[in-house]
Amino acid sequence: MENQPTHEDFSPLIGKRFSIAGHHVTLLLRSVDLQPQFAAPGTTRVPFTLVFEGPAGDILPSDFHRATVQDGPAFALHVAPIHTPAADHQDYQAVFN
Repeated sequence: MENQPTHEDFSPLIGKRFSIAGHHVTLLLRSVDLQPQFAAPGTTRVPFTLVFEGPAGDILPSDFHRATVQDGPAFALHVAPIHTPAADHQDYQAVFN
C-alpha cells in the first residue's frame, strides 16, 4: 500500500489470519478499535488500534513485521505483545496514530 493504512483497510479483515514473515506464528485479527480522542487537531485521520490473538507461549517479539493476510494484502506493522490475562493465547496490538 502506498498510502498510510486506515481502519477501513483492516475492518473487512477481522477474523482473518495474518502470517508473519520469518516466523511460524500466525495472528488472528480480533478487532479494529477506533481512537478518535487521539486525533490531531485539524486532521481527518482517525487513530486506531489493531488487536491480534496468537498462540500462548510462543511470543512474537515487538518489532516491525511484514504481515500477510491469507489470500490478501501484506502490511508492514509494528506489532507488540500486550498483557493477556488468558492462559490459552497471547494478545498483540498494532497502533496507527
